[in-house]
Amino acid sequence: MQRTTFKISGMDCPSEEQLIRLKLENLPEIHGLSFDLPNRLLYVHHTGDPDPVLKELETLNFGTILLETAPTGEIPVTDTRHDERKLLWKVLAINLFFFTLEIVTGFISRSMGLVADGLDMLADSIVYGLALWAVAGTVTRKKNVATAAGYFQFALALTGLLEVFRRFIHPEQVPAFQTMMVISFLALIGNATCLYLLQKSRSREAHLQASMIFTSNDVLVNLGVILAGGLVFLTHSKYPDLIVGSIVFIIVCLGALKILELAKH
Repeated sequence: MQRTTFKISGMDCPSEEQLIRLKLENLPEIHGLSFDLPNRLLYVHHTGDPDPVLKELETLNFGTILLETAPTGEIPVTDTRHDERKLLWKVLAINLFFFTLEIVTGFISRSMGLVADGLDMLADSIVYGLALWAVAGTVTRKKNVATAAGYFQFALALTGLLEVFRRFIHPEQVPAFQTMMVISFLALIGNATCLYLLQKSRSREAHLQASMIFTSNDVLVNLGVILAGGLVFLTHSKYPDLIVGSIVFIIVCLGALKILELAKH
């Protein structure tokens, strides 16, 4: 048994991890994968030569470099343990709840920043859901689910961008900054709770480390909407909300493209 270490500079979130898993899934010589997302490292336990693995990884254009190959008797456990799956279900439930809350209150308060933040929570839910669903699923089912999720997310984000553009050029009421700030603060608490649960597990599993990175980015989005609410209050203008909404919608679009890339491969 060999363990080959790859440096993958373009691997920094759950989407890339799932893409790599799908890409390598059908190679019979592979017996286990272990991911270190913070350091952009992939450890592949395999038999035979590592060149077929390297060739598959290079087709993803993530900047893959083979660092070393060494004999090993260790095979990583690839199945998600019960407590970790239970933890991810909790994180998924929190994200789905705040997606619903922010979408509803966003339309009521006329805040595109809140709507975009809600859609970002949905994007997180899709990634967590795909990770959970992929544990025991077939390759075909994984790709079908990823394709449907990617197109759905992209369509929602594109619709949001079009609505932001419409509000830029047409007279609109100033959004309710109080609702923006309160709901975003509650979403911030929700994301902080997710981070606490993930860090409390002290797990070294790749999907949980990836979830921590993903949720940390969401905290910044929440703070951005809170800041936009404060600027709406100070300027009595709709533009801070629309600018933040545009930025978040673009982030969600990019996430959808990553999911579609995953499905394509």
